[in-house]
Amino acid sequence: MTGRRVVLTGIEVIAPGGVGRKDFWGLLSSGRTATRGITFFDPSPFRSRVAAEADFDPYDHGLTPHEIRRMDRAAQFAVVAARNAVKDSGLAAGELDPHRVAVTVGSAVGATMGLDQEYRVVSDGGRLDIVDHHYAVPHLYNHMVPSSFAAEVAWAVGAEGPSTVVSTGCTSGIDSVGYAVELIREGSADVAVAGSSDAPISPITMACFDAIKATTPRHDDPEHASRPFDATRNGFVLGEGAAFFVLEELEAARARGAHIYAEIAGYATRSNAYHMTGLRPDGLEMAEAIGVALDEARLNPDEIDYVNAHGSGTKQNDRHETAAVKRSLGEHAYRTPMSSIKSMVGHSLGAIGSIEIAASALAMEHDVVPPTANLHHRDPECDLDYVPLTARAQRTDAVLTVGSGFGGFQSAMVLASPERSLR
Repeated sequence: MTGRRVVLTGIEVIAPGGVGRKDFWGLLSSGRTATRGITFFDPSPFRSRVAAEADFDPYDHGLTPHEIRRMDRAAQFAVVAARNAVKDSGLAAGELDPHRVAVTVGSAVGATMGLDQEYRVVSDGGRLDIVDHHYAVPHLYNHMVPSSFAAEVAWAVGAEGPSTVVSTGCTSGIDSVGYAVELIREGSADVAVAGSSDAPISPITMACFDAIKATTPRHDDPEHASRPFDATRNGFVLGEGAAFFVLEELEAARARGAHIYAEIAGYATRSNAYHMTGLRPDGLEMAEAIGVALDEARLNPDEIDYVNAHGSGTKQNDRHETAAVKRSLGEHAYRTPMSSIKSMVGHSLGAIGSIEIAASALAMEHDVVPPTANLHHRDPECDLDYVPLTARAQRTDAVLTVGSGFGGFQSAMVLASPERSLR
């Protein structure tokens, strides 16, 4: 079973400025930004007052009042995206043995918005030292355990195979898909519904990132606040969203005439065991993950057509990532376009890795590299081709997407055309 090749046959995205993969790609390819002043709560007490909010109404996307009452916003994202990804794949329920369908869900912070809201209720706005549980919603326990996300998605798509939550900080979105690929390769599942979701735009999250000065204080110009690789960058913009995929074995997908977006050709993850939030400037661990992913994909470094960057817009991340790409791709790094979609949709923590996989697959689909918005002033320490401001038409058969997360997590994934010549 280890020789099985795994492909993407269904994609759905819920992101700021683009609910649905078509609107999402329209935003990216036009170079528009979806960052704005926070509207979910009064942000005036905070250092950073901007975010990338998704214009998402659960009723518009077919959720029932019972589902909306039961699920946190991030779980709602996940269920809607998973259902639509299955629809996009063309798989019919009767075609599958439900015991051979897996679910993997990535999330960094779980039901943050639900927990924040319910704490305010049971503490009477923070006035009670001992909270009154009688005022809690009946399904509060579901907000406490991230495993409820996987359960909700499994119920929504009728999956009865392995069901897992992957929570590795900001690499959760890559790692959840990588884990699903391994389930299919090893024969534990034939199909996987995989992706990630986070909805962290809440007072508690803003306060946490304010404390370490990771988010930008550029609240007077929200549209241009996220500036990955730019010399004037000063922190990331918090976002929210989800992306989910249908993964299946290549020959099975071909046999049913499925549309194949890309093959997940290689994946690897490493940890730097160095610092909770800090990064060493040499990018060694990310470079190691990239090298292993390339080897698994049987691709040479000079066969990568585009690097979808983590590109958070913090000083240390952008320098670290630039060093890692140089170390792993060598001289080819200077000839390879590399861009950060966080400049347009913000940083949705555990969800962003999957959203970036979707962007990578759609870049291959359209042969267009999305730009890095707001990149006007080159940082001398970030000296690669970051595709500033405007999308670029380019043949794109192999894409490297990478992620970096608090705790030292470094992950890399290679997407490629199944028809490429194998090394």
